[in-house]
Amino acid sequence: MAAPQFSPYITFPGNAGEAFEYYREVFGGELQIMTYDDFPDLSGFPFTPPPGSIAHAQLHGGLVTLAGGDALTAPGEELPPLESDVYSYLIGLESVGQGRALIEKLTSTGAELVMPFEPAPWGDHYGQVKDRFGVLWAIVVGGQQER
Repeated sequence: MAAPQFSPYITFPGNAGEAFEYYREVFGGELQIMTYDDFPDLSGFPFTPPPGSIAHAQLHGGLVTLAGGDALTAPGEELPPLESDVYSYLIGLESVGQGRALIEKLTSTGAELVMPFEPAPWGDHYGQVKDRFGVLWAIVVGGQQER
């Protein structure tokens, strides 16, 4: 039996390809992308996916393991919104320097600092950044680290 795996799956409103290329640049790792154009037969689908839309993408081997694709809707339906404040993806790092560097990398490429990366009441360094796609990332470094 294979070991259990967990990977967040994000359904993007038509820009999954752009988002996953961005995440590869920021987080590193190996990116695999499959578009609906790669399928030889889409006759079982209830409608034709837009050309170039992402059926499945997976990023692994860097700071995160992440999967996703483009949302598909029937003609005339709206794509679901991605931005939400009810979830975040937590990235644990080994040093405050790494945390600050990741936040700088995100904010220098269009992310918004939501919560400063500072010592938290529970003893960790913690901060939040919402990237340019609307995804909320929480950054944490455990323990009493030096600033």
